[in-house]
Amino acid sequence: VRSLPGKPDIVLPRFRAAIFVHGCFWHGHDCPLFKWPGTRPDFWREKIKRNRANDLKSRCGLREAGWRVGIVWECSIRGAGRDIEDVARRIANWLRSDRLLMEIRG
Repeated sequence: VRSLPGKPDIVLPRFRAAIFVHGCFWHGHDCPLFKWPGTRPDFWREKIKRNRANDLKSRCGLREAGWRVGIVWECSIRGAGRDIEDVARRIANWLRSDRLLMEIRG
């Protein structure tokens, strides 16, 4: 839904829930999938810093508009041994709950 702050990846109006699937590199996640590039370090630090600031702005905008916000990190669904069904269960449980925020990390 392009009109929502941050253009969430998944929007579930019935639950007033917006879900972002964040790539660990692009959003500077503190996990093994994120590594600072060796070239152009100043550019990348600024880029990741801006992305993080935009993420916060989007979450706040959605919350102010009455939306619940979920974040699913790439590291929770990518790689050997990841349990996608568990991630789906956790999202479903969150949707049925009254919690405003959800974050699933690897």
